[in-house]
Amino acid sequence: MSRTVSDSDSVRRQNRALVLAALRQHGSLSRTALAGATGLSHASISAISSDLIAQKLILELPDDKAEARGRGRPATQVGFDRRAASAVLIEIDVNRIRVSLVDYGGVLVDRLEAPVTPTTFQETEVTTALGERLQQLHLRNPAQMARLRHVAISVQGILDRDAHGLKWSPIAHLAGKPFARELSESLGLPISLYKRGRLLAEGARWLDPKLRDASVATVFVGSTVAMGITARGQILGRGDEGATEFGHMNHIPNGALCRCGQRGCIEAYAADYGVLRAAYSVPETALPAASVPPEQFAGLVVRAERGDRAATHAFHLAGRAIGYGLSRMMAVFDPSHVLILGPGARAFTLMRSEIMAALGSALVCQVNGLPEIVAHHDEREPIFQGLLMKTLSDVDEGFAAQTGV
Repeated sequence: MSRTVSDSDSVRRQNRALVLAALRQHGSLSRTALAGATGLSHASISAISSDLIAQKLILELPDDKAEARGRGRPATQVGFDRRAASAVLIEIDVNRIRVSLVDYGGVLVDRLEAPVTPTTFQETEVTTALGERLQQLHLRNPAQMARLRHVAISVQGILDRDAHGLKWSPIAHLAGKPFARELSESLGLPISLYKRGRLLAEGARWLDPKLRDASVATVFVGSTVAMGITARGQILGRGDEGATEFGHMNHIPNGALCRCGQRGCIEAYAADYGVLRAAYSVPETALPAASVPPEQFAGLVVRAERGDRAATHAFHLAGRAIGYGLSRMMAVFDPSHVLILGPGARAFTLMRSEIMAALGSALVCQVNGLPEIVAHHDEREPIFQGLLMKTLSDVDEGFAAQTGV
């Protein structure tokens, strides 16, 4: 009897998770559409939706298309109750720290942003700095912060095995500190720590639904160069937090100095500081700029588009580095699509010829043909989108596991 009860609870949790995942993926749906999206019977959908409404996780929404449909009883849609929970999303990179409060519907409630300098986390411990910003959010949004269920952090670098902190990071004074664990103990809440590359892969699934089940290499080009990989819709990497170190793949032995301290990395040529260095003929051994203002990088793109030889050459070097990195990657992983994201996507036309030439030299591309390469100029910010959807999906899983009203 106990086994039967256990199995019944497991099926119930699984079905609740299917409903929440369908709503997360498609937005508000009618019960009929939910049945189609999940494969569950109408009776099961009716029971589960009633349960979730009673728990105040979802609610019935007015049908905006009822008048256009004319006669007949309008189908009532259900969607997330935005008051059910909140989450905080923290993005830390070499240039900034951004802290966003979102509700259960994925709507941005409040946001704090501050610059990151080489001394930011030397002057203030990272756990203290994050705690202060969370306190600011609480003072400004007490009701929403009272419903806080999860905090997720996006970082640049290599995570430690327990995902409590980083082994290495280009962000000064961030590595070697278990700040995720310390923050979790301080708040009494789950804290998730993710690499940007992993979130690139997650965000790409939401940027273009047609690619959700495809094999895709997603390349971020900006203050760093990062990659996330999905193989037939499954995100690859070490554990759930994994991602590649594509930007630190060696491009030219003993070449240009990278922020990581090594020489010849792809990033040293293709990140904004590498392009800046090449455009102004600064020696490759010179220390990389601590940060490059977005407007300065945008100015280099404009210069190159107007025919400035130095700027054009710098973007050609960037495209060559990315192209040869992709050609090496394709010896072990053959994606159908390559997405270029981030500020560097605006310079894709300047880098395209070198990327394609490098890929054309790869045996896999000569045999199977070139992957489709797309530059995404997306204002929704793929890394933030990946962090948002991964975090809210984790919150959904917690609610799905609840045993009753």
